[in-house]
Amino acid sequence: MGSISVQNVGKAYKQYPSRFGRLLEWLSPVPIVRHDLKWVLKDIDFVIKQGESLGIVGINGAGKSTLLKMITGTTQPTTGRITITGRVAAMLELGMGFHPDFTGRQNAFMAGQLLGYSVDEIAENMSRIEEFAEIGDAIDQPVRVYSSGMQMRLAFSVATFHRPDILIIDEALSVGDAYFQHKSFDRIRTFREQGTTLLIVSHDKTAIQAICDRAILLNAGRLELEGSPEAIFDYYNALLADKEAANVVQTKSEDGTTQTKSGSGEAVIDSIRLLDTDGRSNELIDVGSEVTLEVDVAVKSDIAELVLGYMIKDRVGQPIFGTNTYHLERSSKALKSGDRISYRFTFPANLGEGSYSIALALHAGESHVVKNYEWRDFAVVFQVLNMSKKKFVGCAWIEPELSVENH
Repeated sequence: MGSISVQNVGKAYKQYPSRFGRLLEWLSPVPIVRHDLKWVLKDIDFVIKQGESLGIVGINGAGKSTLLKMITGTTQPTTGRITITGRVAAMLELGMGFHPDFTGRQNAFMAGQLLGYSVDEIAENMSRIEEFAEIGDAIDQPVRVYSSGMQMRLAFSVATFHRPDILIIDEALSVGDAYFQHKSFDRIRTFREQGTTLLIVSHDKTAIQAICDRAILLNAGRLELEGSPEAIFDYYNALLADKEAANVVQTKSEDGTTQTKSGSGEAVIDSIRLLDTDGRSNELIDVGSEVTLEVDVAVKSDIAELVLGYMIKDRVGQPIFGTNTYHLERSSKALKSGDRISYRFTFPANLGEGSYSIALALHAGESHVVKNYEWRDFAVVFQVLNMSKKKFVGCAWIEPELSVENH
């Protein structure tokens, strides 16, 4: 069994006006208060059932790491209750529990005991730990000579040499080489298939969408949103451009998809059309055929620069291709209120069969994070069908040239 229940949890730290305030509280013969409470988390409420996978998303300072420390018992909540069933393996900080002067092998024993394993269990599985970590003779060298990637390899290997009931990871897998990241995620996926409950904090949209059933968004110490990973990341991206979330709006369409819109409104998208080779608006596209994305923009205020970008995403929200007029060196400059601009992006739909969507962004500079006029997810949804090509599988049409020689 592995489940997590977080009920109305809050965390506050005491702030004293002077260095003597704490001493006065301790020594006073009568109860006195010489501190203020600084709340870093408030009213956090969610449940993760056995075998579920939850991702936690939020900008830096939102309270993600504090929440994980409370869940793992490193620190205690000020209010509320956390209930956990099952054995927990957690990687909250890179090399947490490692002593720099001890060898990797010695640290593996110490870290394993912190996770609740006996010395005999760790000794029996040390060969498995070494094999998965792949750090060679470095296992018997002091950890102070390890790179961050080597520390991550060893820490992950120790935390996962047995399948835990609950696995908690806080950004640690963002460190290290691509090979070990793939290897680690393969192990995580295997654990998930075997019933391990997963709780993962990451800014990596691909990782969260590939592993998690749902996600929550923390903002300014509160649980702002809970839903599908794609909807959460769409809102998170909008939040990066609008820190106060004053102009971020999410609406549900009839087919159940959640569209996120945000922006200052200094320039807005007036109309969008996806055109086929005959110039007709069409949401059924043949593999490899030429299509045109036509976007009309209305300028509502004087702006120094306008950039239009688009991103094609597959049915689970993974980015397939994206670009903008900044990178194409076609940004519009010194625009006046009332100006209108029409854009036409023409490209081959070299995509595999399936459902796709296009997200649009109006902004200044290289990305919408600097100055966001309008961000709109699911601006266009279309289907790609194979009506003229030989059968193939995958998300991209990459026609090969084949030569065969018989000898």
